[in-house]
Amino acid sequence: MHEADEGVIKFAADHRDTPLDEGTFGSLARVLGGWRAVLRRAGLIGRDPLRYSGAGYGNVSARVGDGPPGRRPFLITGTQTAHRADLSLDDYCVVERYDPPRNRVSSTGGVLPSSESMTHGSLYDLSPDIRAVLHGHSPALWRRAVELDVPVSDPAVPYGTPAMAAEVERLYAHTNLAERGVLAMGGHKDGVIAVGSTVEQAGTRLVAALARAWE
Repeated sequence: MHEADEGVIKFAADHRDTPLDEGTFGSLARVLGGWRAVLRRAGLIGRDPLRYSGAGYGNVSARVGDGPPGRRPFLITGTQTAHRADLSLDDYCVVERYDPPRNRVSSTGGVLPSSESMTHGSLYDLSPDIRAVLHGHSPALWRRAVELDVPVSDPAVPYGTPAMAAEVERLYAHTNLAERGVLAMGGHKDGVIAVGSTVEQAGTRLVAALARAWE
């Protein structure tokens, strides 16, 4: 993974620039924002001129509806928002459809979706029970992932690509990802992801994995 590619959208984005409804999405955005604040304080989300060529890193999402694979809509932080301490609803968008084989995402909101949206969608497609995805960057957890029995994706597979969709499916089927809910992205320097049936469960899983890495 080239550090200069951090935060760069690699998919075709069909985006409607329409404000999200506060009554529909505001409460969930605040829950995501609370856990995002925890991850920022732990250094997993943010922007540092000394890391990744100064690009922002980390994003969070949660499901907002049901549907078949490729059409499980989710609320996600927008691209290039990781540097902000606090987000408003205008800094989120809803990914409505995602098509890994065609490398295309359809979304709506006041900002373009995170560069990791395709990976988030691929994770939601693994199981209808996955309702939240938290992505951050932890050098300690990333380096110790194998030692800590955290599944690691193939280093040859870059983030935000159709190949990553197949890779997370492989991990879910053949590792402890379904049980532990945490993975390290071998082809995405320091990248780690937690999934859960709620935002709280995903956050708790990620914090627990960090604690083990920092022991």
